Amino acid sequence: MLDMPHEEFEALVADGLDSLHNDMLEQLDNVIFLVEDHPEDGSDILGVYEGFSLAERNVYGYGEEPDRIILFRSNLLAHCEDHAELVHEIRVTLIHEIAHFYGISEERIHELGWG
Repeated sequence: MLDMPHEEFEALVADGLDSLHNDMLEQLDNVIFLVEDHPEDGSDILGVYEGFSLAERNVYGYGEEPDRIILFRSNLLAHCEDHAELVHEIRVTLIHEIAHFYGISEERIHELGWG
């Protein structure tokens, strides 16, 4: 398993966001990106989107808490064999969770090769 300080991992997440095309990011509204060590339920998921997708924003009201995209550091580190794979997997996980923001289903995400 890879080991990496939290700050260094967060820098890789920031680099991953910077590597994404502007068209993917420009409609993200009221969304924050977080790194947590592991999911509360102990599962092996790499990331999660929590919030209202664009398709559900008709029920989204003024003053809503921000949606959250969370990457799970321990799971990503355990999933990857080396630094290059980690960088790739962080980017793929970001794309996957951002796709959920846009209302893209899990099935469609996998069809597109994003998860």
